[in-house]
Amino acid sequence: MYTVKIITVEKSRFLEIKAHEGGLSFAEMMENAGRATALAIQRCIGARGKRVLILVGPGNNGGDGLVAAHYLWEMGAKVTCYLWKRDPDHDPNLQRAKGDRLPMVWAEDDDRFEALRGLLTGADAVVDALLGVGIARPIGGTLKELLDAVRQTLDQQRAPNELAETVPSNTATLAPLIVAVDCPSGLDCDTGALDPATVAAGLTVTFAYPKQGLLRFPGAEAVGHLVVADIGIPPELAGDVPLEMAAAEQVRSWLPARPRSAHKGTFGRALIVAGSVNYVGAATLAGSGAKRVGTGLVTMALPMAIQPAVAAGLAEATYLLLPHDLGVIALGAAPVLRDNLEGYDALLLGPGLTQEKETVSFVHALLGLEPAGRKGRIGFVSSAASEQPHGAKLPPLVVDADGLNALARADGWWKALPPGTILTPHPGEMARLVGGDITTGDIQADREGLARRMAAEWNTVVALKGAFTVVADPGGRVSVLPFANAALATAGSGDVLAGAIVGLRAQGLEAFEAAVAGAYLHGLAGELARADLGDMGVVAGDLPPRLPLALRSIRR
Repeated sequence: MYTVKIITVEKSRFLEIKAHEGGLSFAEMMENAGRATALAIQRCIGARGKRVLILVGPGNNGGDGLVAAHYLWEMGAKVTCYLWKRDPDHDPNLQRAKGDRLPMVWAEDDDRFEALRGLLTGADAVVDALLGVGIARPIGGTLKELLDAVRQTLDQQRAPNELAETVPSNTATLAPLIVAVDCPSGLDCDTGALDPATVAAGLTVTFAYPKQGLLRFPGAEAVGHLVVADIGIPPELAGDVPLEMAAAEQVRSWLPARPRSAHKGTFGRALIVAGSVNYVGAATLAGSGAKRVGTGLVTMALPMAIQPAVAAGLAEATYLLLPHDLGVIALGAAPVLRDNLEGYDALLLGPGLTQEKETVSFVHALLGLEPAGRKGRIGFVSSAASEQPHGAKLPPLVVDADGLNALARADGWWKALPPGTILTPHPGEMARLVGGDITTGDIQADREGLARRMAAEWNTVVALKGAFTVVADPGGRVSVLPFANAALATAGSGDVLAGAIVGLRAQGLEAFEAAVAGAYLHGLAGELARADLGDMGVVAGDLPPRLPLALRSIRR
């Protein structure tokens, strides 16, 4: 199965050289890249009769743009090429464009970019083929002036006029689609840094594999919809790349079969320890997430005081009522829970538990941990962790939210976790787990690297949440989720994610696969919610009903 790797600019160049040495010429790769760009534009807005302006730079990126111009012309588009510093000699793609009789304007002959501004007005698509991944210094000079002219003209087109503000109209002027070839000019494809001159794209067509800077902010903000186009580079050349992007085909291959002869036990039994009097919804959302990914049986282990409220929103679950202290799980719940673990295929610990002393003590007792610094045992785990007191050993474990915060209060906490444990921290929780002077800013600056290092040190799967969630396993495998959706930035979204992960774990997926698949379905559900409801107003409760739709989409 083809895996979508995430590569550096240096690796991208290396792959192209190796492919060339293997018989795929640079000219063939350029032809494939330009054709793929044209096809992506056609799929997005159509081609016949569309006015397309191609901004052509001096290097290979400009060559890709000229190839795209040829294929768009063949598709029936009205194509104009605007050329900056392009050498007219010994350029077969430029000669072909001339043979196609495509109108051409040279930036050097365009006083104050008046012709450029005119071409932008009324264009259906503007293709940025100026720099690609070749940025090495801040943009200045004529190129900065050119890009400033593009941005200013587009801003004027996008500004609402008085009529559009007062009378809704389908004839209101629409801004053109900005298409970046390989990457928006001015975006550093290794770091995600963004030059102020960059014109943000609505569609980026990158080649062979996505570069890591396309998935890092602030640059990711300028990428728009990302399409990864195959240009013929053999996949085995990237076999040593540990970083990958999760893809629907990959997730589909992991999903368990749904035989017609199945019963509820076929699809696993998940136990979710969640909730408190102040966070009733967290338990409901986690349980809903687990049910909606197809788990056969979900049992909610929670304080007796909140059971009626949770049951009102989660009629399909069964319940294990735990001792509580004023509505939070009490220390005495640890032996009760251990005595009821038999038969469960996965355990989720954490959503909505609170950080009250009684509940933190419960988590420590369940895992056999001692609080940091007690009795001089700093850096050690209680022998209870290996003795597994009070009943059966823990099933495959997922720890989220306040379960993670409780772990961070104990020394050597990772030594007490069963093999295959999944941790699902957001950046703040990750900082507490790592400890020391690390900040959330430090974590955001190196999400993939930190997740990989800590997964190895803790011998766990780490799902570092946020825009482009990162999942890492102890063996060094890292997957980046392709979703950055502001609609998911809402209270309770993480509870749904944790429920989806434990539900897939209960159905038999291995830890890494369950974390990646759960995060993919969660992200896709968020995209569906945004499509239905818009960027604002999506709440966590909108996600569980869309998990089956996400599953159906992937299975198709």
